[in-house]
Amino acid sequence: MTKEVIIIENDTILAEAMKDSVNSLEGYSCKLIFVNVSDFLASKAKADILLLDLMLSGENGLDFISRLAALYPDMAIVVNTIKDDSDTIFRVLQLGALGYIDKQSFELDFREVFHCIENDGAYMTPKIARRVMNYFQHSRSNYEQLTKREIDIVNGILEGLSYKLIGERHNIALDTVRTNIKRIYRKLNINSKGELFHMFRS
Repeated sequence: MTKEVIIIENDTILAEAMKDSVNSLEGYSCKLIFVNVSDFLASKAKADILLLDLMLSGENGLDFISRLAALYPDMAIVVNTIKDDSDTIFRVLQLGALGYIDKQSFELDFREVFHCIENDGAYMTPKIARRVMNYFQHSRSNYEQLTKREIDIVNGILEGLSYKLIGERHNIALDTVRTNIKRIYRKLNINSKGELFHMFRS
């Protein structure tokens, strides 16, 4: 049975090249290309696999992933984008995408991507997989320097909580939170909340 693939990509030249690549594979067919998610939703078209760019005409594809996953639970969403920062990668995967391809790897064989997904796997190009590994290795190394109380406070900051709310969550005084934050900054050799976010989220 032929698997239907739909492409959402506002670079028409790249979209056509992707379409040709998909159609060259036995068992796969791509007939439709859309420049944004809104047009795709309005069309009522359905697919087995969706190749989704994030930077679209007047839209951010990231904002639609969870909605697409809910509307089409049997459709595999594979993000194909130039964005390769850790925040975007993890957000995409949390929202329900089953694949992440960086556009610099466009020459890859889609057969490998599709085969991985259809065998209950999730696909990432090597560059993206390396980003994920570096994130966990880097974060683990930083966390290992901290006490449990300090880790709790770091997690609170990363969640966007105020010092007061962090204190209330862990039943400690505001001055204790501030003292721990100074100790955290000293251990990690940083000077600001912005550097903390960069260390654990980039």
